[in-house]
Amino acid sequence: MFSAHEGRGRWRRSRTAVLAATVAAGAVSLFLATPAQAGDPQPPVLHPAGHASAPSQAELRARVAGAVAADNGPSRTKLSANPHEVDPKIIGGTTTTISSAPWMVQLWYFDDKGTASTADDDSFFCGGTVVSPSKILTAAHCVAGFNWNLHGLVLSGTDQLPTDSADGTTSDLHGGTLTGVWRQWSNPTYDHPEFDNDVAVLTLDVPTTAKPLPITTATDSASYVTGTQGTVYGWGRTSSGSQDISQTLRKATLPVAANTACSAAYGSTFVAGHMVCAGAPASGADAGTTATCNGDSGGPLVVAGKIVGVVSWGAKDCVAKGTYSVFSRVSAYVGAINPRIDDANLSLDDKADLVAVTPAGSAYSYVSTGSAFAPKASMSDPGGFSGVNLVRQSDLDRNDFQDLVVRTTDGRLFWLDGDSGDSGDSVLIGPGWNVMKSIITPGDVNGDGLPDVVATDTSGNSWLYPGNGKGTLGARTKIGAGWNIFNGQIYGKGDLTGDGRPDIIARDSTGTLWLYKGTGLASGPWAARTKIGTGWNAYNAFAAVGDITGDGKADLVARDASGTLWLYKGTGSASGPYAAKVKIGTGWNVYNLFG
Repeated sequence: MFSAHEGRGRWRRSRTAVLAATVAAGAVSLFLATPAQAGDPQPPVLHPAGHASAPSQAELRARVAGAVAADNGPSRTKLSANPHEVDPKIIGGTTTTISSAPWMVQLWYFDDKGTASTADDDSFFCGGTVVSPSKILTAAHCVAGFNWNLHGLVLSGTDQLPTDSADGTTSDLHGGTLTGVWRQWSNPTYDHPEFDNDVAVLTLDVPTTAKPLPITTATDSASYVTGTQGTVYGWGRTSSGSQDISQTLRKATLPVAANTACSAAYGSTFVAGHMVCAGAPASGADAGTTATCNGDSGGPLVVAGKIVGVVSWGAKDCVAKGTYSVFSRVSAYVGAINPRIDDANLSLDDKADLVAVTPAGSAYSYVSTGSAFAPKASMSDPGGFSGVNLVRQSDLDRNDFQDLVVRTTDGRLFWLDGDSGDSGDSVLIGPGWNVMKSIITPGDVNGDGLPDVVATDTSGNSWLYPGNGKGTLGARTKIGAGWNIFNGQIYGKGDLTGDGRPDIIARDSTGTLWLYKGTGLASGPWAARTKIGTGWNAYNAFAAVGDITGDGKADLVARDASGTLWLYKGTGSASGPYAAKVKIGTGWNVYNLFG
């Protein structure tokens, strides 16, 4: 029986490594797995509190000392052969403090290539923005082709660059905190020669305490209206005549420029819809120019408290007459960025995994390899989940370790913290949840950057329980009525339509499946429903756990009456959110719960 002692209990988390798929001989399915039988080998257990790849503070200090000492220009000078040089700075700005931009971070990279010579050293600097406690949004040209886990670091909580000691072996961090990079993602469509699709996300080893800056929405057009005032932040060069970057964080106010003006200045290199220009035309000299420059790469353009642009490129030396600062247009990439912000999972990669529980209460994880499920791994002692009638996955405390939300048969709802080593803490969210026919964890429903819970009661009323980022929930608000037509058959985790907002699906008594597209508004989180299709009453269980295949689109698994499990791969299209089903395997009727 699942239990908690005065609201706290223990559970075993299996941190399973991603293994090669075990495919049955002669199988032709693209995505295969079957419930492993007793005696089947299980993946090794990993302990999240200390990823094997996490660098020590001593190693991080050595990296930053090496980067500061070797810095010969804060951005990637090896890109200088390109027609637009990636090395932006703020010219004409003013100094500011980290308290006014707490989400601003420094990205330092240093790789000495293991040689005694410094000629082959790879060292550069970029800016970045905290967009969730463990996620940094930056430019793809700062990330693609580099191993940030082995050679990079993030410095947060300071408006000063590190200063080198006399012997170059240590650095004064000026109150900042060094953090390693766990994993990295750069837009797979990033175009290196032209710097199109120039966005990336770094995942930190340890969440930062810095306040995140929300990213804009996919439907945001107001922020890009010509003349709209935006603010850019960075430590980049402050003069076209010097390669020195600014010791202190700077900011500048730049008006959004018309696409036609940017195209006139840069020709086809400027891609309207993917990029946005800002600032008045440069004067040709430092005087009269306010622009980004070398060292500002990856930093934010902020409008109305949200990041709408990422510093990408500009003219050589940043003050060429008639040119503008160019940013990646964040609204164009929300559908790609948000799945990388909310991508916690059981196996510590970027693909969602499946939890399955037997009637006897034994819980197992099935780790996705992207094209298959690895063999099952135990998540509890035998019977450890007996007395549980609902399991959902959600990173409620936003630390990039997947948590579970479970309900017991007596109506208590628990948060099972995923970041507590081999045994995680079970924290009582509250009693009385047996009045709910449906409980789902779609993601950030209300647009505050934190995962939420949505529940529908037996009367058909739907409630939003806002996450507080600490694993528990805030006061609920009613978001609709009439949901009892679905008899609790409501599911969802992740973005089905490619706009960066979580969506949900619901099946009615006739077997018709409906899509409720997310709006990002707490007062009305769902748009009017649209019909997905009929015949879905062929299934007796569903699991919506997010992006199983790793392509950034939310997927769905469904089990039919024969015990066959099917994958419906997400398409990212509201008109047809799922591709044709693919058989996962048979024998899945041994489980009564999925999540």
